[in-house]
Amino acid sequence: MDFRKIPNVYINCVVFGLLESGVNVLLSKRELHMYDKKYPDINDWVLLGDLVLKSEQLDVSADRVFRDYTTLSNVYKKQFRTFGNPERVKDEKDLLWLRSKGIDTRIFSVIYYFLVPSARIKVNNSDMRWFPIDQLPQLGFDHELVIKRSFDDLQRKVLNEPAIFEFLEDKFTLNELHFAYESVLGIEIDNRNFRKKALNKTYIISLDEKKVTGNSKKPSNVYMFSKDIYDKIAPQNHIINV
Repeated sequence: MDFRKIPNVYINCVVFGLLESGVNVLLSKRELHMYDKKYPDINDWVLLGDLVLKSEQLDVSADRVFRDYTTLSNVYKKQFRTFGNPERVKDEKDLLWLRSKGIDTRIFSVIYYFLVPSARIKVNNSDMRWFPIDQLPQLGFDHELVIKRSFDDLQRKVLNEPAIFEFLEDKFTLNELHFAYESVLGIEIDNRNFRKKALNKTYIISLDEKKVTGNSKKPSNVYMFSKDIYDKIAPQNHIINV
């Protein structure tokens, strides 16, 4: 395998997770101090990313980058789009950062977004942190735009694919599913009507279990999503009509 890196082809991972504050995105700290007043200090946040290896397929590269940051594998991912406008890297800090790393300043970023239950990712240091989608910090490059476009695509996707279940653990309550939909779509959904529709879906299977969630002291029924059943009925009856 050729471990040399292509100098201007980057993989960026937009990692979405669901926390109490709603949909969050996982970001990496970017710091550079040149100790020379003619160069600006860099202290902001960017998406998880790395250059592609010369002999590496893009999907394999995305898995590698995601795994290097999170230690996780085999989670939902989608290759979203490529950003390669020649004007996308023009800020002085971004140019300085790329040059300090020996990376070409005309850079192509292949964007993947990942959906994962946030509890599975252990954020134990100050170099990585979850941020609410509507409270992003100062970001390098055009990563704010990348996140917005990725999230727009995700909002469309959850209406006609079972992507929403990727935010939940294998066993979940209807309240957790309801919260996931409201958080991703950014709307209020009538809970009683939602539960009625959810319970009519054959791919949402009731389990003989209960658990306590949130501030409630009363245990809630537990459910699971059956992809096998969903795949059989998807053409006629795909996802919850919220």
